[in-house]
Amino acid sequence: MKIEQVAEATEEHVEAIRGLLPQLTAARTPPTLEQLQDVVSSQTLLVARDDTGRIVGTLTLVLYRVSSGLKGRIEDVIVDESTRGQGVGDALTREGMRRANEAKVLMLELNSMPFRESANRLYKRLGFVRKPTNVYVWWPR
Repeated sequence: MKIEQVAEATEEHVEAIRGLLPQLTAARTPPTLEQLQDVVSSQTLLVARDDTGRIVGTLTLVLYRVSSGLKGRIEDVIVDESTRGQGVGDALTREGMRRANEAKVLMLELNSMPFRESANRLYKRLGFVRKPTNVYVWWPR
């Protein structure tokens, strides 16, 4: 397996995400090539490739500065169901953590649904802890 940063979005990346995204949520529309290029130019999109070169996982690392300092978020960790349990999520997350640490973030956050038991075990094993806070969301209509 190889982890790489996407420098230029291609149709291969769009197709891979089109296949992976429904495995995370059915409530999202896959990005167009233009939208994915916007992600690549403003954030860090990592992909995992298997030994044949097929994209089997993704992770987006978002770094942002607020008045209290530099923070990071890990978003859209998706591992193809055919390769789950083989260390893909671990490798992607560790690389995201390495890059966040290199950027000297104050903290790195992520969210994971409670029913994603293996993902939650992974994040705890890697040192993530649950924050004692309320999470609020506002959905524009």
